[in-house]
Amino acid sequence: MFFLNKGSKSSKLAKKQSLKTAVMTAFTASALLFSSVSASAAESIKLTTVYHVYHNQQYIGTVSNKEIVEKIVEEKAVQFEESTKDLNLEFGSDIEYIKEQVFHSTANDTKTIQDLESVIQLQAEASSIVIDGQPVAFLENQETAEDVMNRLKLNFVTQEQLDTLEARKSAPELPPLQENETRILDVRVSKNVSFDSEKVTPDKIMSAEEAVTFLQKGTLEEKKYVAQPGDVLGTIANNHGLTLAEFLTLNPELTEDSVVNIGQEVNVTALKPYLEIIVEKEENRKEAIPFANQVVEDANVPKGETKVQQEGKNGERSVNYRISTQNGATISSVVTSETVLAEPVNHIVVKGTKVIPSRGTGNLAWPTVGGYVSSHQGQRWGRAHKGIDIARPSNRMIKAADNGKVVSAGYDGGYGNKIVIDHQNGLRTVYAHLDSISVSVGQTVSQGSAIGVMGSTGNSTGVHLHFEVYKNGALQNPLNYVHQ
Repeated sequence: MFFLNKGSKSSKLAKKQSLKTAVMTAFTASALLFSSVSASAAESIKLTTVYHVYHNQQYIGTVSNKEIVEKIVEEKAVQFEESTKDLNLEFGSDIEYIKEQVFHSTANDTKTIQDLESVIQLQAEASSIVIDGQPVAFLENQETAEDVMNRLKLNFVTQEQLDTLEARKSAPELPPLQENETRILDVRVSKNVSFDSEKVTPDKIMSAEEAVTFLQKGTLEEKKYVAQPGDVLGTIANNHGLTLAEFLTLNPELTEDSVVNIGQEVNVTALKPYLEIIVEKEENRKEAIPFANQVVEDANVPKGETKVQQEGKNGERSVNYRISTQNGATISSVVTSETVLAEPVNHIVVKGTKVIPSRGTGNLAWPTVGGYVSSHQGQRWGRAHKGIDIARPSNRMIKAADNGKVVSAGYDGGYGNKIVIDHQNGLRTVYAHLDSISVSVGQTVSQGSAIGVMGSTGNSTGVHLHFEVYKNGALQNPLNYVHQ
């Protein structure tokens, strides 16, 4: 076995000569076989010398001259030398001859050369990256292999952070974290990684860039698929052994609702990284402590009335976290310590509980006994319909929607018999088309008390209650205040 070490022009010439010499002199004396014909007989009988060629102890063919094989070996060496850079090359196989003198030549130079060319191969001394005991990637040397591992880490941390981490290994104790400081505690790979020396064919040796891509993705080339008529995302994913979620991860520009166009190219390679980078770090953050909302009931304040007694204010704390990430994704985050810098201030609201018969609670009750909304508020018949119509109740009794004081009770044109109640809290309710009215102006009514009977007076198409709500004089949608 021998090495091809690339160097100066004179050394290359010497290497080629040594390559030829080394291969040709590697044959053992015991492998030589001579004819048993006597010297005197050899003079009277014309014999031909042939050479039986063996590769790794397997018969390849017979040649008429050893120089034919020597030429093939030399050409192979030059070919690999020109196609590789700075690699230590050696033959990965042994070639042997058995010499024989024969009456009739059995040599087939052309076929033997063809068969020999197909099996001769050179090997390079390479450094392998071994993951959990299995060689995965081959690099030119260990320095390049170590650079690959460093590049993988630099996808998630900076070189400065790695240098700081290395320098800190000799520090006896870490100082306290400063405000908003992040400190790397460890950067490691997810599996056992080592380096080894192996002999491989030059085509298996990767560049540093190729090795980084290969270890990150499990492939050097992501497969593409061109969408065909009738394709949908789920079908494409399923046909390539992917879940829809995996497929969308490979194609972040798409969503579940995306439609693929005929001829559109998508990624369909399920990436399976050989290694993941785990980063342990600690981080200090200033965080807000949310204030709490507090309600205080006050019997001296009318029911339905609220007021802010104290505005809420967030507090503040300084928190230290221990965080683990795997290929940039957080897999754990634990609070290791915290200091409260400012306590939060509760937001306090006073809620009145005092019931005043003439004052409403603010929560309006359904003004009929059952029924349904037969006409909503809005445009109707070319004009605004100010309220809602309620029809087909269980019985025709009309009830006050809340506590209040009657401010109007009587006939009012298109409204027919109408009642207006002021609930003394900014709300007023209107009840129209009544058949009869059972309250009078100035009377105090309580929520749910009977105030009249449903009818069809005024401009009405049938028996129903027309119901309106006003807040501080502005018309409101009654359905925002009442629920059946």
